[in-house]
Amino acid sequence: MKNLLIVESPGKIKKIQGFLGNDWQVMASVGHVRDLPPHDLGINEADLRPRYVPTERGRTVLAKLARAVELADSVFLATDPDREGEAIAWHLADALGLRNPQRVTYTEITEQAVKGAILQPRELDMRLVAAQEGRRVLDRLVGYKVSGPLSRLAGRKSSAGRVQSPALRLVVEREREIRAFKVTTHYGVDLIFDALDNITPGWKAQWKVKPWLEAGQDYLLDKALATTVAGVRRVTVLSCEESENRVAPPAPFTTSTLQQAASNALKMSPKETMGLAQRLYEAGHITYMRTDSPNLSEEAVACIQEYCRSQNWPVVAKPRHWKSKEGAQEAHEAIRPTHIEIEEAGETDGEKALYALIRQRTLASQLADAVFAVRTVRLVGNPVEDRGPEFEAKGRTLVSPGWKVVLGGDQADEGEEEPENPVPKLQAGSQLTVGEGRVTIHKTKPPARFSEASLVKALEDRGIGRPSTYAAILENILRREYVRLEKRKLVPTPAGEDVVDALLGRFGFVDFTYTKGMEENLDALAAGQARYLDVMRQFTSGLDGELSAFLATINHACPECGKPLRRISKASGKDGRGGYDFWGCTGYPDCRATFTNEDGKPGGRVEPRQKPPRSAVKCPECGKPLVHRRKEGAKGYNFWGCSGYPNCKVSFPDAGDRPDMKGGKS
Repeated sequence: MKNLLIVESPGKIKKIQGFLGNDWQVMASVGHVRDLPPHDLGINEADLRPRYVPTERGRTVLAKLARAVELADSVFLATDPDREGEAIAWHLADALGLRNPQRVTYTEITEQAVKGAILQPRELDMRLVAAQEGRRVLDRLVGYKVSGPLSRLAGRKSSAGRVQSPALRLVVEREREIRAFKVTTHYGVDLIFDALDNITPGWKAQWKVKPWLEAGQDYLLDKALATTVAGVRRVTVLSCEESENRVAPPAPFTTSTLQQAASNALKMSPKETMGLAQRLYEAGHITYMRTDSPNLSEEAVACIQEYCRSQNWPVVAKPRHWKSKEGAQEAHEAIRPTHIEIEEAGETDGEKALYALIRQRTLASQLADAVFAVRTVRLVGNPVEDRGPEFEAKGRTLVSPGWKVVLGGDQADEGEEEPENPVPKLQAGSQLTVGEGRVTIHKTKPPARFSEASLVKALEDRGIGRPSTYAAILENILRREYVRLEKRKLVPTPAGEDVVDALLGRFGFVDFTYTKGMEENLDALAAGQARYLDVMRQFTSGLDGELSAFLATINHACPECGKPLRRISKASGKDGRGGYDFWGCTGYPDCRATFTNEDGKPGGRVEPRQKPPRSAVKCPECGKPLVHRRKEGAKGYNFWGCSGYPNCKVSFPDAGDRPDMKGGKS
């Protein structure tokens, strides 16, 4: 009889079967075999325990696995080494009736790792199972209970998500910051100097404007002053200082930083990145790709350093270690090649490019700092307005590349390196002649729209979501058309903005701090520091109260057609005034009934504006009737215009309830 090893993905079977030989049978669960029922809540509201049913694919998989279990001497559960994998292993053990399930885990698919794991099986970790179950239940409660009322309010099928909605909120609020941003034009001055040896390029010094700013100012707005300062032609050297700047390499990749770097360097979406990383992992080329630890095992560090020495690269004296992010949940290594000496791996161009990115970052992590020589010169010019303007020139030169021999810049950030500025060595007290003074014109910029990479970073920084969820979050808000990609930036759609407006202030799960707290509660479950029912009750008690209040605000039927009314916020004008709320029918445009807002409830019916009657006078341009347009008040008007507007824009002054045809058309 054979031993049976059950993995998650069919892509691993061939490789692992080759490691274990004919005494073993390797089969795959193909992901989850059971889940909550698709068409009802599936949660017992008394104890908040889920009711699982086989998935459509799971029925077939379980039947095949059950036959193999009957014939096997021993069954080993080798699903992925994270909470999701632990839960899948428990579902398999429960559905297949395994009395003493043997759990094995490994973070790289190599012969040594797989065989080593089989020699050290363990029991299922029910704390990890509870954490995954808690996440699934919370997500179902939010999605199932809130999405229906939200759809009624919006008048279209809409979706709320415990992690999806805070992510959408980030995109919407960033877009509104951009819309509200007012550009400020401000000024600076660059002094340009010729090279002293006529060989090296020239260099520049920048005016230090801060001492010249008026109280409350962040920028210099006085162009005339900047023009005067740019006229300085003689400066005195106040100081010339030499220093050293050591730059450490970036840490090896976590799931989040890999997604960010692949987006910036390779233009890959998080979904594409994780798909390629999955294939590299299953082929045995890299370690497990869902991790929030930036550190490497001692064995891996030793192999990396040995390889770097063989290439005559500058290895760091003491192995580097990085601090994990707050809330890091798994004890896995960072993402690295399983065999650092292999320079190219992967079947497709995408796989090869991603492998190269991972390998370069891994190698760089154990190399010496890059060292720059920095020269800083302070200058003072002839007095302007009774004081001497000061200038500063800073230049840096790479003297020891260190880790930059393998990694120029990828990477997880979207910043740019400082340009070179070849500042010469100068003596304090010496005087220089300025070659040219330039007024520099700057405009403040609004915050940038989120890219997929920067949204992942924002979610990680706020403790929202976990490594396994980032790609799915982005996929959901794009698929549901709450955001769209425009030049690789995330832009909210009107539907996305409506969802955020409907949820914000009404549900705690849209609050960033609250969402982070729930993630920490799930982490506490995984660590055995909290009880399942306590965590679930804390969330549901708040959700049920919020849902009751939310239902009360939308349970107003339109008296015209019976469909729900929804509260709508009318944006204010450019001056910030004039905003108001009203209630409109979700049956729009078939039903155009609107009502005033009275203390958060629909008030009186707003009568539709009557169209002005058409006159017998014809437009001399197009022949359509003219209409008399009038409005009382400070911003009123009184004229005759063509009913063919906007195609025909002819208009005439009023001459006592008739158009003044001789008064001239406009």
